[in-house]
Amino acid sequence: MFPTLLIVDDEPSILQSLSGLLEDEGFEVTTASNGYEALKFIESDSPDLVLLDIWMPGIDGIETLQEIKKDNPFIQVIIITGHGAVETAVKATKMGAFDLIEKPLSIDKVIVTINNALNFRRLEEENKYLRKKTIEKNAINGASAPVRELKKGIAAAAPTDSWILISGENGTGKELVARTVHQLSPRAENPLIDVNCAAIPDDRIESELFGHEKDAFAGARQRKRGKLEMANRGTLFLDEVSDMTLATQAKLLRVLQEQQFQRVGGDRLVTVDVRVIAATNRDLVKEIEKGRFREDLYYRLNVVPLRVPALRERRQDIPALVEVFLDDFSKQNRTPAKQISSEALEMLIRYSWPGNVRELKNLVGRLVIMVNEPIIEASDIPEPYNPGLEGAAESIETRLFSVHRLETARDLFEAEFIRRRLLQHHNDLERTAEAMGVDLPGLRRKMAGLAIEI
Repeated sequence: MFPTLLIVDDEPSILQSLSGLLEDEGFEVTTASNGYEALKFIESDSPDLVLLDIWMPGIDGIETLQEIKKDNPFIQVIIITGHGAVETAVKATKMGAFDLIEKPLSIDKVIVTINNALNFRRLEEENKYLRKKTIEKNAINGASAPVRELKKGIAAAAPTDSWILISGENGTGKELVARTVHQLSPRAENPLIDVNCAAIPDDRIESELFGHEKDAFAGARQRKRGKLEMANRGTLFLDEVSDMTLATQAKLLRVLQEQQFQRVGGDRLVTVDVRVIAATNRDLVKEIEKGRFREDLYYRLNVVPLRVPALRERRQDIPALVEVFLDDFSKQNRTPAKQISSEALEMLIRYSWPGNVRELKNLVGRLVIMVNEPIIEASDIPEPYNPGLEGAAESIETRLFSVHRLETARDLFEAEFIRRRLLQHHNDLERTAEAMGVDLPGLRRKMAGLAIEI
């Protein structure tokens, strides 16, 4: 389809000549001799773009522009103005007009301006589509009472600038909630910057958050912007905020309150405007009582509390989640979409899911790869999800060499390795991490990713 243009001018000669030239360029053109006619046409058959003269009898161009933008904000409007009316035209651009063209009209300039306006509209529509797809991708699936309560809280908090503290067990989807809040907020066009507080060593946390100047410390070969600066006018997501040391908490509290800081090794004050969303899998009130979390930082973050329910609290959502994951993994692996039998689904509903939604997602991904039949039966469900297989588990060697993908085999081996080391050290995480040669936060992250629970 060709773009449709509406030319609005009270001079018949301009309507006739301009419409003829633009039709020769491939546009579908309609004309109106005053603002009233233009608004009636837009109401019945919305054009892609309007060329609008300012000086007209009755409803002038400014009033017509106001009415167009009130009900049809995405219609691009180009103002046509005579000499001496530049001030009025500038006012029109502030009211939403895309651009202005002075009389006498240059057809080349008219065509260039029209194409620019149409390209701008197309980009706006693409951005709207991509934002909609992002919101759909980050959608929280389920209709259980706990999920409905969570969605209600998100809908109330997202359009505001209030700070949010998200709590919930590992694997429940706290990051998903943070991304949903950001996408539904007025800051959605600006970045969401993720800071994994458990993954950053203490000696690097200041540089990661505040940035540093060149030669601020050994290895600082150039200036680096910190996460706070990158999140300016957007959202800063502090994941696993309870893993910060008390010293870092104190520095972060001061910066977040003032929204000002200095880069490491610098003396210039950097001012930012950020919304903060924090997440934790711990009870911060208990952490405060134990002296491991600052009370003042807790009250600064906990303006709007959102709790993400564990999967065992929302078992009725498991069928919907399984359906979504089956579809997603089938698309990722370019395999025909699989279904799951009612017996197999009932088995999954009865399981306790200590690893929550992440554990369910990992299992569904495994089943999509491992099961060759179009329907996943109860016999395909492995232990411990299948009580009938207790005492008859396959050896790790059998499972390793029954898979086809290196990534799946690596995950199986790492999970079994960690479970055996945990058993060897009586589930002592610190001793297990030391024996494995990894740091404690790294072990926790690996266990969460593999859905290993003690």
